[in-house]
Amino acid sequence: MSQYYNPKRLSKYCYQPGSKQPFKLSRSKIDLFLECPRCFYMDRRLGVARPPGFPFALNSAVDKLLKLEFDAHRANGTQHPLIEKYGVDAKPVAHEKLDDWRQNFVGVQYLHKPTNLLVFGAIDDLWINSKGEYIVVDYKSTSKMEEITELDKDWQDGYKRQMEIYQWLLRHNEYKVSDTGYFVYCNGITDRKAFDAKLEFDVTLIAYEGNDNWVEQAIKGAHKCLNGNTIPEAGEDCDYCAYRESVKEIENE
Repeated sequence: MSQYYNPKRLSKYCYQPGSKQPFKLSRSKIDLFLECPRCFYMDRRLGVARPPGFPFALNSAVDKLLKLEFDAHRANGTQHPLIEKYGVDAKPVAHEKLDDWRQNFVGVQYLHKPTNLLVFGAIDDLWINSKGEYIVVDYKSTSKMEEITELDKDWQDGYKRQMEIYQWLLRHNEYKVSDTGYFVYCNGITDRKAFDAKLEFDVTLIAYEGNDNWVEQAIKGAHKCLNGNTIPEAGEDCDYCAYRESVKEIENE
């Protein structure tokens, strides 16, 4: 039997209509619903997940080192050079819940009572400005030839939604949150003469004005999808569903 489907998982991990227990729904699963309701339903309702991608170990290493770097300034109450360089009114905040908010499968949580969905998402960092507003910060790393100064690619829309869900979660935990979030974007440099056992990055700070007005409807839409009794249509641009349909056509010939 496929490792992606296990009937024993259904009672513990999958949504059951009518259950009184809050159902945990991560930020990434909300994004999955927006991308493809069919894949979302198969995953969260029927226990058939998409094949997992390979872990991005280098990206995780960059994230860990950035957290250590910003945490050093957080502990000392000092300004990070990147924040100074861009003239941002902010500093890393030493919040008592930050360690929990950074943990995968824990994160910032909020029980959406109309749907009984426990929405959560793990943030990378949290700053605060002189107005006492919390600022959501997300770390990104890649290696592109061009300089990265803005989020102008279609595939980066997911980054924006990610930021907005974090802002929504913090606001619903009754925190004062700035509309402006920041992406610490690390771009690996590939034009050096030699590797020399080190990888260098250009680091830019990209401001983003979030708007979380869409989140409420997305949660309600995901809830309605989970309570349906039929598998919904695939997302228009879902490569996974397109692959499955193509295989099915070949097998039926």
